[in-house]
Amino acid sequence: MPGKRTDVISWDEFFMRVAIAASMRSKDPNTQVGACIADVNNRILSVGYNGTPVGLGDDEFPWGASDDPLRDKHSYVIHAEANAILNYRGSLKDMANATVYVTLFPCQECAKTLVQAGIGEVVYLDDKYDGTVGNQISKAVLDRCGVRYRQIVLPEEAVQ
Repeated sequence: MPGKRTDVISWDEFFMRVAIAASMRSKDPNTQVGACIADVNNRILSVGYNGTPVGLGDDEFPWGASDDPLRDKHSYVIHAEANAILNYRGSLKDMANATVYVTLFPCQECAKTLVQAGIGEVVYLDDKYDGTVGNQISKAVLDRCGVRYRQIVLPEEAVQ
């Protein structure tokens, strides 16, 4: 009887690939972000990507940055992490110590939301804004609230 396969991907890679797939749903022309929340038993609880709220049509949406808040996409977009939490239909108790896999390190608002939802760990692919004030606040929130975070590197073919 042959042995089992040993060249399977890790849980980290699996869940990050799900987050990458979710990011491909984003209509944002500049930054596509995906998130996947997995519980302590390696079960997917929810996924999300950065996009508009339900009912706000993608076609009428201002997808650019602007000095005018009424025409700036940042005033309207819901981030991937928040969408993943909002998309979950179970009890938030299920998120206790869960891990969020996200393609971009969380902003300060998402860091607070993740903490409040009970997330225990953030695994991220890219830290594009490392060193900015917002990034420093995100890390301070996660650190002070005991949420671990770590970056992973995937094989090139997984990220394309």
